[in-house]
Amino acid sequence: MTMAIDRGKIDYRKVERTVKGFANHNRLKILELLHREPELSVADVSEKLKMGYENTSDHIRKLAAAGLVTKRSDGPNVLHKLTPRAKSILVFCKTLQ
Repeated sequence: MTMAIDRGKIDYRKVERTVKGFANHNRLKILELLHREPELSVADVSEKLKMGYENTSDHIRKLAAAGLVTKRSDGPNVLHKLTPRAKSILVFCKTLQ
């Protein structure tokens, strides 16, 4: 991951924040859903994954804090989509199966 490498040094705290951001099965499900269906609201994700709204919102907040999801306002809705880093993490996770 290039985000953590700076002239040969690794920022382990940044790596930790990113790993903790996706180290949950529900957050991985959200990443996979947003990969298939970009730009969904919390309500959309909650409904499609059959998760509670508050729980879904908390998971998306953690994904955003880890730099894995971006938010975009669309009128009264806030839509979420994956960052390039999240896409590479999904590829990495598939190698772990």
